[in-house]
Amino acid sequence: MLSLSHYLVLGAILFAISVLGIFLNRKNVIILLMAIELMLLSVNMNFIAFSHYMGDTAGQIFVFFILTVAAAESAIGLAILVVLFRNLHTINVDDLDHLKG
Repeated sequence: MLSLSHYLVLGAILFAISVLGIFLNRKNVIILLMAIELMLLSVNMNFIAFSHYMGDTAGQIFVFFILTVAAAESAIGLAILVVLFRNLHTINVDDLDHLKG
């Protein structure tokens, strides 16, 4: 039988992997977006685990809203990425520094 601590440890491991993905790879925008999505999914796992443990559905409702925001964020992020690639022919973060204004 899996307890609450098993789910929380798995969520913490996924969160740590996503933080490492953000800090170790600052070159590729696609990998940065995937790391942010993994971070949101690890938080969602904790919400679901606590929701099941407490017997309350509020955590599952929060997960629904977080997934909606994550889907919109990834769609807008990928659209911006496609426009940048069409104009600059690169998705390297270091080459995008002239957009600072």
